[in-house]
Amino acid sequence: MIPALALRVEVEPAAADALSDALIEAGAESVAIEALDNPRVTLNALFRQAADPAAALAAALRDCGHPATLPFTLSALAEEDWVRCSQAQFAPAQVGRLWIGASWHLSPADAGHVVRIDPGLAFGTGSHPTTRLVLEFLERTVRGGERVLDYGCGSGILAIAAAKLGAARVDAVDVDPKAIEVALENARANDIRLGAFLPGALGAGRYDVLVANILAQPLIALSPLLAAHAEEGAQLALSGVLESQAEEVMAAYRPYFELAVAQRDEVWALIAGRRA
Repeated sequence: MIPALALRVEVEPAAADALSDALIEAGAESVAIEALDNPRVTLNALFRQAADPAAALAAALRDCGHPATLPFTLSALAEEDWVRCSQAQFAPAQVGRLWIGASWHLSPADAGHVVRIDPGLAFGTGSHPTTRLVLEFLERTVRGGERVLDYGCGSGILAIAAAKLGAARVDAVDVDPKAIEVALENARANDIRLGAFLPGALGAGRYDVLVANILAQPLIALSPLLAAHAEEGAQLALSGVLESQAEEVMAAYRPYFELAVAQRDEVWALIAGRRA
């Protein structure tokens, strides 16, 4: 049996979502948040055997701007426990015409557009509020024939959802080569075609719909690039943004887009608008 590692750490409720995202970025396979009604929240992060969970936690805390280290516990999981824990952390979700589930979930007969995404080495299974916000945007926006760009694609879930909804062309970009591999694998598993590129390999084409679910500071830096790829009148959705960060992000995009906070989920905001 191949052991895996489970890291448990307690945080303040307001920091739970951001630290969960940062742990995924730092190498966690999955993160579950427990006891949301308690004074402190427990995060359960699963890592593969070769990982360094302590270093990952330290990196995640730095990325979140956390001022100090946190105590944690680390335990080994046997292979069957790894699979059971990983699967238990993901439940299927219905987002309008989209049904998102893992390969072991049974889709209902009236599921609509089925998107299969297994938890793995890239962020994005549809369970996090920032991903749900963009899925809901795509479900409202894509009606067929659009050119769609997913910047910061992770698992490829948003790109795959856009293709399932009828987009004519879908391109996905990520800075992580592993994410590109995972996105292409997931596209094949969903029987759809998409282009997946590292940033430098993306061509000069323009798109009708652009989405980016990253973090506030990278989104701010990307504003001229996304504007350059937006067709006149193109629709834009930005996620991974805390409500407290929304104004700063919107300020970076206002020279190019007319936008506003279109939706909220927990502490997260979806910024959406149209290319001027």
